[in-house]
Amino acid sequence: MIRKFLGLSILLFICQVSIAQQGTASPYSFLGIGDLKFKGTTENRSMAGMSIYSDSIHLNLQNPAAFGNLKFTTYTLGASYSQLKLESDAGTDKGSSTALEYLAVGFPIGQKMGVGFGLVPFSSVGYNFEGIGESGIASAPNKFAQYEGEGGLNSVFLSLGYKISKEFSVGATVNYNFGNIKNQNTEFLGELNDDGEFVRTLNYGTRSKDESKLSGINYNIGAYYQTEFNDKLSLTTSLTFSPKSDITSENTRQLSVLNITGNGGEIISPEQVDEIDLGSRRKTELTLPTKIAFGAGLGEKNKWFAGAEYTLQNNSDFGNGLTTIENVNYDNGSKVSVGGFYIPKYNSFTSYWERVTYRAGVRYENTGIMVRNESINDFGMSFGVGLPVGRSLSNINLGFEFGKRGTVNSGLIKENYVNFHVSLSLNDKWFIKRKYN
Repeated sequence: MIRKFLGLSILLFICQVSIAQQGTASPYSFLGIGDLKFKGTTENRSMAGMSIYSDSIHLNLQNPAAFGNLKFTTYTLGASYSQLKLESDAGTDKGSSTALEYLAVGFPIGQKMGVGFGLVPFSSVGYNFEGIGESGIASAPNKFAQYEGEGGLNSVFLSLGYKISKEFSVGATVNYNFGNIKNQNTEFLGELNDDGEFVRTLNYGTRSKDESKLSGINYNIGAYYQTEFNDKLSLTTSLTFSPKSDITSENTRQLSVLNITGNGGEIISPEQVDEIDLGSRRKTELTLPTKIAFGAGLGEKNKWFAGAEYTLQNNSDFGNGLTTIENVNYDNGSKVSVGGFYIPKYNSFTSYWERVTYRAGVRYENTGIMVRNESINDFGMSFGVGLPVGRSLSNINLGFEFGKRGTVNSGLIKENYVNFHVSLSLNDKWFIKRKYN
């Protein structure tokens, strides 16, 4: 039954990759390669995204060393739904998105090694905003501009974890990244009427379309150490490191003239479309920055855990030879996460709710993005539960996260978001030698 479910899940995921690539409605996905989508499994995100904790029945996709702790073959599939309330000096707006977050399988090999593989959306682009003249985003006072974008970057990964000793594990992940990002800018000439509305003065407009096909490999290495102080209390430490790597971007640009019909439709004739020769920018290198995360926590096995993690990302290395955006700079980013879980009584026979895992966390992130000399910071709180499925080790995980990102200063946008996460974590035994034929 579980294998049939896995096959169905893989088919569903493949059919929905396009949805995962457009799993954001954030205007900040306009920057770089979009919103970074994968921030851990539902279990991790419910604890502020910490990658510290690992056990034998859940997959920790952030630290490959955790695969060395697996005792069962584990399948996991996660999805999310996000709601945004956007605030600026000009008013408010709303947006929403739905995405499949990850699909992965991990299994032990012997007593000391574990392997995992899967597919996750690395980043997502999905924005649509507009402005008028010098007060907006247009290139001249008498122009109206609309910016749209879609796509993203996906990662296929292979991870290996190995237990050097009872307390110490190491691991490594290889990611193959691929994807497609499309950006479009449309402008019209016009003027503001007495009611403050923009009116076209010509039934013509111009449109620029950029498309980038991305591909490349990056790596992640990790270490995990756990030691027991006494019969109950244990200390856990975790370290992950991703070195700087390059992603190849094959770029095209197309310019076209739009004819606007009386009912607001658009007509583009082939004679009004030009393919632009980008020269040396037809193929560029995009740098994924160095990232390091370190965390530590205390806990009691099958009862509770509390920890903190610090992440540093060298965003000043980030670059893309195709697009340069004015008033946008990248500095080193950092994140602090604090979280944990509590299980009243994991082996209770009398109460289902005593076997439920309750999770919570809080985080603060300096994204390293500077727009008009304003830092884009992110603050969030998260909660979640792990619901056992019958008497098995499998479970359904639900997560809830709310927070805010950005600022309304300098004409920017502040996002107030609510994210819902759900995942399945299913366990099975492979490679069991039959006693009877």
